[in-house]
Amino acid sequence: MKSPKKLNNLKLAFITGATKGIGRSTAITFANAGWDLILLSRNMDLMEKLKSELLTTKSKINLVKCDLSSPLEIDHCVKEAIEKYGCPSVLINNAGCAFNGPLVEMELGQWEQTIQINLTSVFQICNSIIPKMRKNGGLVINVSSHASYNAFPQWGAYCVSKSALAMFTKCLREEERSNSIRACTITLGSVNTPLWDSESINSDFDRTSMLSSKEVSETILYMAQKPESQLIEDLTLMPSSGAF
Repeated sequence: MKSPKKLNNLKLAFITGATKGIGRSTAITFANAGWDLILLSRNMDLMEKLKSELLTTKSKINLVKCDLSSPLEIDHCVKEAIEKYGCPSVLINNAGCAFNGPLVEMELGQWEQTIQINLTSVFQICNSIIPKMRKNGGLVINVSSHASYNAFPQWGAYCVSKSALAMFTKCLREEERSNSIRACTITLGSVNTPLWDSESINSDFDRTSMLSSKEVSETILYMAQKPESQLIEDLTLMPSSGAF
């Protein structure tokens, strides 16, 4: 009889897109809950600032500078981080981008960047981390959107990327189940983050009615701290005012 796998009790979380919005709030929430962190962002200055803010938590904060829009950079950065800081028990793929405008008028570079950051980088990071996770088991939380199952005009590439991410997560979950690796999505309605301030997005939504980053990060922590015998396959969190 095959002996049961020793599951991972190490509280080490790997968070992408860690310097702004949901990622930053998730780093703070996890550190306050006693988790050690591996934070990934392309902006080292903002990561250093965040690290200094988390000194009072006494959590170990490890920083990885990586541009997820560059496929060639990801493999090296992530593998080097795992070698230096250890394999996480929880991987949170949070980094994302968006462009809005007519789908067939989108420039190829914008399309490719959306797919690369929202989908392909997740595949690449999982490709580097999950083989290491198999030894002790682990949890992958992919941050998705209700745009994964709703078609929004002017948001075509984003909808496509998040829909594909949802299916990627389902396939990953079934393939890795026997390795004691759980994979899930948190599917979000609109969240009030700096994403709405980016030049690539043109909107005039009432951001005060959106979810807050703190509400989202607390939900991610709840998912991460479920017993290893349980899995929330997908948790949908929406503003009470509905979709924007």
